[in-house]
Amino acid sequence: MDKRLILDKRIVVTRAEEQASDLVAQLEELGTIPIVCPAITIVPLNDYTPLDTALTQLSEYDWLLFTSVNGVEVVFERMHKLGVDPNAMSFKVGSIGPATADALRQHNLHVDFVPSAYVAEAILDEIGDVLGQHMLLPRADIARKTLADGLRQKGAFVDAIDAYRTIPGPGAQQLITLLRERKVDAITFTSSSTVRFLLDGMEQQGVSRSEARQMLQEIVVICIGPVTAATAEQEQLYVHSVAHTYTVGGLVDALLRQFCHPTVT
Repeated sequence: MDKRLILDKRIVVTRAEEQASDLVAQLEELGTIPIVCPAITIVPLNDYTPLDTALTQLSEYDWLLFTSVNGVEVVFERMHKLGVDPNAMSFKVGSIGPATADALRQHNLHVDFVPSAYVAEAILDEIGDVLGQHMLLPRADIARKTLADGLRQKGAFVDAIDAYRTIPGPGAQQLITLLRERKVDAITFTSSSTVRFLLDGMEQQGVSRSEARQMLQEIVVICIGPVTAATAEQEQLYVHSVAHTYTVGGLVDALLRQFCHPTVT
């Protein structure tokens, strides 16, 4: 793989600004020019009462299941505020992927379960028998219902509670200018919300959905995993490459494959 082919490529990062540093650093190491155009922003809840109530009753749960680093950070912040010590309890801890698991370990929490593929469907396939077990699922306000509904179908009692809000970020305006000036080679999407909110943001800036699709057809579109890719395709975007492992590293590998071997997805 000739990495020289990716040198000086201008790569748009649509992650929330506070989450973009890892991807930006990896892109810079390759010699690309990352451009942060955040499609989403993570903001606090207006009311933490449901989450706080669940956390004060944490000892009643059999599982604490996390689907994002954001969820980990918010939950531990709330537990600290409430004086809750998770290490004094005996529930199992699940993580959707390695980045979330690392965040949990940084808080000295043992991770009992990480699926082989980092999507809700893999959790459902691999978590095993949860019949009759009580599970707390802190999540984004716009999270898919797939995981909670699937666990309930397996017989678990699931409290899926919002831990943070995801709102449109400010990146659309800058991206429109860059696209019109043909100063973008590729764009990376790390969640379904980055796809939808970016297109929403472009509409709010006076660019219709159809015009946005035409503009994005001029560049390479890379998605972190199949769920994000499916959302992009539903929005009629052509996805050039999808990460084989649904991580930032996998996303960078997909970008390399596309530019170095464009026939391989």
